[in-house]
Amino acid sequence: MDLLTILGIAVALAMDAFAVALAAGVTLERITGRHLFRFGFHFGLFQAMMPVLGWLAGITVQRHISAYDHWIAFGLLAFVGVKMIREAFAEADEETGPCDPTRGLTMVMLAIATSIDALAVGLSLGMLGVSVWLPAVMIGLVCGVLTVIGMLLGGRIGSLWGKRVEVLGGLVLCGIGLKILLEHTLFQ
Repeated sequence: MDLLTILGIAVALAMDAFAVALAAGVTLERITGRHLFRFGFHFGLFQAMMPVLGWLAGITVQRHISAYDHWIAFGLLAFVGVKMIREAFAEADEETGPCDPTRGLTMVMLAIATSIDALAVGLSLGMLGVSVWLPAVMIGLVCGVLTVIGMLLGGRIGSLWGKRVEVLGGLVLCGIGLKILLEHTLFQ
């Protein structure tokens, strides 16, 4: 898998985290370095760990499904991409009461929720027989950086871009899934 594709996957997966960080930046009265570190570190860590877990599951079943693994990869990426797009247009739930989303269980739940898509990507990589280590590191780093950027932007411009970046992330994932499908069906 080439670096540009890995970067595209990393950016697409980070869109949920970016949108959450943007919203978190809006909710915080003042964003400190501690907020930025906690959110960026945890979101990046979970985004890096989930593809590895998915990959481990994917390589254990690879020999049984190699004839149609590209269809599974396409289906998983398209499913996640469409889910992201659908969620971008869904009505947002209102939070009750002020809280610091960069602390405790709230932060962990947000980090897990935004990294579940990376589990499906890792599963796809495992089924395709692609090494997960470089993608996992890039996914984690890109997510960490975009989370920090999202919080900073959220603190400055509010949630204006939140839904747009989720749609873009979903479209990128669908496009990457289509690319994998075409590479394995038309160009083999």
